[in-house]
Amino acid sequence: MSASLSKELREDYGRRTLPIKSGDTVKIVRGDFKGTEGKIDSVDIMNYKVRIEGVTRNKRDSTPVFVPIHPSNLVIIDADMKDDMRYKLVERKE
Repeated sequence: MSASLSKELREDYGRRTLPIKSGDTVKIVRGDFKGTEGKIDSVDIMNYKVRIEGVTRNKRDSTPVFVPIHPSNLVIIDADMKDDMRYKLVERKE
């Protein structure tokens, strides 16, 4: 499950997309929450959805609930490159 990179990151890493990972900072580019930025809280591989900190709706009893976002509606602004597999993926491309 991947998302597009911002223009600055595309130049830095020489790639157009990267797999999504918890801890990445993303910006929503389509939908009701367009323009919202936040860190990825969790990735649901089975349903192909991402939950982002700060993107919530209130239920009838006023409890906040995460709104799942499809990764095609996201742009990665700051990638968390601490993962060895991800670092090797970018390194191999160069």
